[in-house]
Amino acid sequence: MFFISSILITWLLADSCKTTKNLNKAIAPKDTVAIVIPNQTIEDSIRNIETTMEAFYKHHVNFKTFSAKIKIDYEDSKGKQPDVIAKVDIIKDSAIKVSITATIINLEVFRILITKDSVILMNKNKKEVQYRSIDFLQETTEIPFDFYTMQDFLVGNPVFIDSNIVSFKKTENNTLVAMVGFYFKHLLTITNDNQLMMHSKLDDVDLSRSRTADITYSDYETKDGLLFSTFREISVSEKNKLDIQLKYKQWEINKELSISFNVPKNYKRN
Repeated sequence: MFFISSILITWLLADSCKTTKNLNKAIAPKDTVAIVIPNQTIEDSIRNIETTMEAFYKHHVNFKTFSAKIKIDYEDSKGKQPDVIAKVDIIKDSAIKVSITATIINLEVFRILITKDSVILMNKNKKEVQYRSIDFLQETTEIPFDFYTMQDFLVGNPVFIDSNIVSFKKTENNTLVAMVGFYFKHLLTITNDNQLMMHSKLDDVDLSRSRTADITYSDYETKDGLLFSTFREISVSEKNKLDIQLKYKQWEINKELSISFNVPKNYKRN
């Protein structure tokens, strides 16, 4: 899927580790779980769905600014790649700045600025900068990423959520919700006790793509009344499999934040 299934970070790591650039190709509908609505009246089913989703949406992270340091572990078909630290700053609906540091040498190697209509990529090793339209995200990952999807993913909000719910089932501990959107079939696992997102599985609606992504959310931490997942595991696969772990070491919401992005004059422009 997605990304999300691949995410900007997936793409960034792919480049920085000089691994497969087509991370994008990573989502498949092979093992989508079939869910059956239990025997009950249609009214009861609708009421259960509405109550569960209403509680689920209350966990949506509303913010003005967001900052985090994320340790990223990455493994592809070539094995485990060097760890990196991503420093992320977001001004809502305006700009996302990502700084990538290679932990093995403790030096910043990439810097990226994403706005609603553009992407700027600075390679500090090669002393070059690239200027691209926002379409570059989709072209690079082959996933329907835009600024707002990337923003939601980084702050921990669900992505590719659709109101077209096709099935709903409660188990002892969790609720399974299946929905179908324009791009993906999405199977969402939500806890019964507090309606937190635990797992997201996305399969491409286009059966010819065979892309799939699994995302697990855990280690929820409470700060200022907000429950935030500080550990996420992402597995994307099609022809190749990629496993990514995101460990949020620090995160802050709504602190004073400004974003600047200065490109040295001696950098080569592409």
